Amino acid sequence: MSNAPAHPPASLQARRFAHARECQARALLEDYVEMISDLISVSGEARVADIAERMGVAQPTATKAIGRLKREGLATSRPYRGIFLTDAGAELAERVRARHRTVVALLVAVGVPAEIAEIDGEGLEHHVSARTLAAFEKFLAAQNRPK
Repeated sequence: MSNAPAHPPASLQARRFAHARECQARALLEDYVEMISDLISVSGEARVADIAERMGVAQPTATKAIGRLKREGLATSRPYRGIFLTDAGAELAERVRARHRTVVALLVAVGVPAEIAEIDGEGLEHHVSARTLAAFEKFLAAQNRPK
């Protein structure tokens, strides 16, 4: 008799993997929206060249991602100006930024050095559910209460 765990039903495994792929695709959009927001806050606009440089990708890759943001109603562009977020894009950027801060704060609270927490938080922030994020926030609030 084997001690190996039984495999879950195929349909459950398929749903899990589909969810992971969906999160990865969404994570990319969220990273671009957050980057555009950061660039706008610093210089008033976000140019494709700046976005590509900061994201570490070629300009055609950034252009393709920005096209997806536009199709999803998260960004707009103006000729000879740059990329701007719609209200929905700006709201998403703020939610992503807040989620990132919470994840990083939790990692630091459990002993992860701040620099590593920032790096790890960049990936984790996109995969954490609302329920898990609420648990993180509850834990952090309890940690910050006076004793």
